[in-house]
This record gives sequence, C-alpha cells and structure tokens, in this order.
Amino acid sequence: MWDIDAHVTDTKPFDLSLPSGNLPAGAPLHSLWLRLTLDREFVVVDIEANSEAVPYPGYCNTIGPDYKKLIGLSLVKGFRHALKERIGGALGCTHLTELAQILPTAALQAFGGEVNRPNVSDPLAEQKRPPQLDRCHALRSEGAVVAKYYPKWAISPPSAVDSQSNLSNQAISFN
Repeated sequence: MWDIDAHVTDTKPFDLSLPSGNLPAGAPLHSLWLRLTLDREFVVVDIEANSEAVPYPGYCNTIGPDYKKLIGLSLVKGFRHALKERIGGALGCTHLTELAQILPTAALQAFGGEVNRPNVSDPLAEQKRPPQLDRCHALRSEGAVVAKYYPKWAISPPSAVDSQSNLSNQAISFN
C-alpha cells in the first residue's frame, strides 16, 4: 500500500473581507488536504479529505466524507471521468476535486517504477511497449526522444521525414 498526500494553500498578501468575516493578510483562505491510500494496481483503498481553512467554515469543511466515494476507483483507468461523476460540481468541493485530478500523475511519478520495473529475468520484458509512450509531448511515438531512447517503438510519419529532408536543402531567412 502507498499513501499520497496532496495539499493546496491559498493565501492573500492583503486583508480580505469575506461574507463570513475578515481574513487577515497571510492567513489561508483555503488549506485543503487529500490523502489517498493505493494498492499496487493504483486502486484507491482509502481516502481522507480535510479542509483546515475555508471561506465558509461549517459549510465548506463538511464535504470531506463524500470523498470516500472514490474508494475502489483505479487511478490509471478512467479516474478523472469517475471523479467528475461522483463528486464533480456541487457534489464536492471544487478545490479538492481539482486537487484530486492531479493524483494519477503524482502516483505514476512516485510509484510507477515500483510496478513497471522490467523483470530482467523475463525474456518477454523487452517485447512489451513501455507504458509511458504517447502520454506526453516528449514521449510521443513519432518524436525524437522515442526515436533515440526507444527506437523499437518509434514511428516516423512520412510527412515528417519528407519535410525534414526538404528543410535541410533550403535556406531559411527571416525579414
């Protein structure tokens, strides 16, 4: 099991007048926490939501238990869609829900190597496509990074090859 803590704090450098009262400069308008407990398949097995500071005490900070609705979701399979269905909009806290949206990326960055580490004794390990490919601009299959570091999985579109060879034969000037 793994725990991931996410925290967002919102402070202002000036005094703020709120309908619920005055907030002095530097005091948090929001201080919100999420703690997810995940299994090795990135499934949420527990979650805690805590609202330490909120603009409407006694109201904003009562939604925490509703985040238990995320238990059982996979962070790597449809999490963001299910998140919106279960606690999106008025079903949850906008800020906590937005904070939860980054958790799949945080989990994969923190723990992905623990479960995606190739087994050197497995002869089929090199045959499996690395899961990080096509998940970001740098690791797109037709990009230079994949061509250099993952050549087996590189895709070179014909238009890119043709345009690169044409560029090398042309002088480019800016006026």
